[in-house]
Amino acid sequence: MNAIPARKLRALSAAPAAPKLTAAVLAAAATVELAVRGYPDRLPIALILALATTLSLTAVRVQPFWAALVASAAALIALAPYHVFTAGGLPALLVCLYALGRHGPRLPASLLPLPFLGYAVAGLGDRQVTVLVCLSALAAAATGLARRALSEARAHSATERAIAETIQEHAARGERARIARELHDVVAHHISMIAVQAETARLTTAGMPPTGAERLLAIGDTARTALTEMRRLLGVLREDSGAVPTRRPQPGLQELAELVDETRDAGGGAARLIVSGRIRPLDQGVELTAYRIVQEALTNARRHAPGAAVDVTLHYRPGELRLRIRDNGPGPEASAPQGSHGLTGMRERATMVGGKLECGPALGGGFHVAVTLPAPSTAEALDEETS
Repeated sequence: MNAIPARKLRALSAAPAAPKLTAAVLAAAATVELAVRGYPDRLPIALILALATTLSLTAVRVQPFWAALVASAAALIALAPYHVFTAGGLPALLVCLYALGRHGPRLPASLLPLPFLGYAVAGLGDRQVTVLVCLSALAAAATGLARRALSEARAHSATERAIAETIQEHAARGERARIARELHDVVAHHISMIAVQAETARLTTAGMPPTGAERLLAIGDTARTALTEMRRLLGVLREDSGAVPTRRPQPGLQELAELVDETRDAGGGAARLIVSGRIRPLDQGVELTAYRIVQEALTNARRHAPGAAVDVTLHYRPGELRLRIRDNGPGPEASAPQGSHGLTGMRERATMVGGKLECGPALGGGFHVAVTLPAPSTAEALDEETS
């Protein structure tokens, strides 16, 4: 209830014309007071002193020192020896002393109230009026100085906090940059060596069984994939440390076309992406699972059926997503193991999101991987959560 008038009062006091209007009102009040009292022998000097005290308020914002000095001098002369200090001059004097303590030099703000204290101690003028003006002047100047000290202390604390946060952030960025450099220099080097040594061993070891060569090829592909993923994650650390941003979102179904193009360029065989059904955005985890399964299936096709044509079929159905990756290669050999690490990983990925995977020789030759993933639309998923 009282907050609204207080806000209005602060807004009015902050208006550009507030000091001049206040000075005019106080000057008029002081003039009326002098006319009512009647000073036939001192009226001119009383009027001059009253106007000097009140009209000093007009310069309180631009020149707080001179405004307080003129108001204090006029008030002192009005108190003694002329004894014509007006009630309208007291608010003007207090505002000037407060503004000097709040915004002006500290030393004058501390010294200007002292003559009023001397008047009160010496008993000059009307003792009651002198003591009242003395105490009020000391309180106004002290309040201005205290408010100023409090504001400076708050600003200093805010500056210290900002500096501390900046130093902490720079230290964190430096630590992330150091970690990124060490991971890249040490871990990336060793992963690259794993890929190189696996490929070298596969190509240079004479009489190696096909199964061993397959395992070495899988080791090389896995190392290169891990290196790519690690570099993508290191991009987050480098970006925070001020390097060129390299962060990329996790791949999804929109990147399948690029993946198929890379397979075609790397393997030399034909590769197609066939999409059917009503395309809709799916859960990020489902899209990532589908992408990784297609990625692994294409890698297996390139490894076991180099040069063969590969079809990647993506079929959107109500509530599910069906994937089929089929190549027209020679198919698995009869003596080959029924499962491999790649197929096991794909099956685990599908199971993790509630799907299922089937694989084996394709009808008419080749090999196929068929995956069914639960894939409700965003609206359907929201309905399930609310129900």
